[in-house]
Amino acid sequence: MSLVSQLWSISPQIAAVGSCCLVGVICNGTLYIANLGDSRAVLGRLVKATGEVLAMQLSTEHNASIESIRQELYSMHPDDSNIVVLKHNVWRVKGIIQISRCIGDVYLKKAEFNREPLYAKFRVPQPFKRPILSSEPSILVHQLQPQDQFIIFASDGLWEHFSNQEAVDIVQNNPRAGIARRMVKTALKAAAKKREMRYSDLNKIDRGVRRHFHDDITVIVVFLDSNLMSRASTVKFPGISVRGGGVSIPHNTLAPFTTTTDNGGT
Repeated sequence: MSLVSQLWSISPQIAAVGSCCLVGVICNGTLYIANLGDSRAVLGRLVKATGEVLAMQLSTEHNASIESIRQELYSMHPDDSNIVVLKHNVWRVKGIIQISRCIGDVYLKKAEFNREPLYAKFRVPQPFKRPILSSEPSILVHQLQPQDQFIIFASDGLWEHFSNQEAVDIVQNNPRAGIARRMVKTALKAAAKKREMRYSDLNKIDRGVRRHFHDDITVIVVFLDSNLMSRASTVKFPGISVRGGGVSIPHNTLAPFTTTTDNGGT
């Protein structure tokens, strides 16, 4: 909001820029998940009796297509019967956006930015007194267990094509190296099939046009060390360590180990 205020006079369209955000932190054997929007974190958990790895969703999604989210919006805006509108068979907040919580999209949080020179296609025609969207994340705390194998962090572009269990099966049944890239490619192949086109042809479409064929997809897979998990309840680690992408963060550094964002264009 501070950035939008600073740039409003020279770049007002920034008021309509927003993103989902999904963050995970592990500290002393405890996993913390914070989510805004409709990205999703899914845990793969081993069932020792059968050898199966089952999916366990760890995040709460904020999408108007979910009945409980619509009821939440109605309760927060009792004086606005149009807070959620069914448009082209899709539930949208004010008929504009599917998610109810996000970072950014300041024009739907502060009425002073819901005006010219912001483009008319973004503006809400009716004035509002309270924020339409929220930036308060849903937070889940999970005590990691030795049977917890990995966590998939992904934007809704992946979950449009896979159920939680299907995504877990892909990770479980393929080599670790390059698994996130493999999941993206598999999702793109599914998107191409839905469009009755070849994956190679879909890949040739310019980035600016691709949005009409599939949503953007971000995937991160974090594998868990079962030995560390089994010791987590008795050993106090000094903090958090992160290793990946050629980057190492010191053990005494407290930091999120993974973040995914989805702003509809990257």
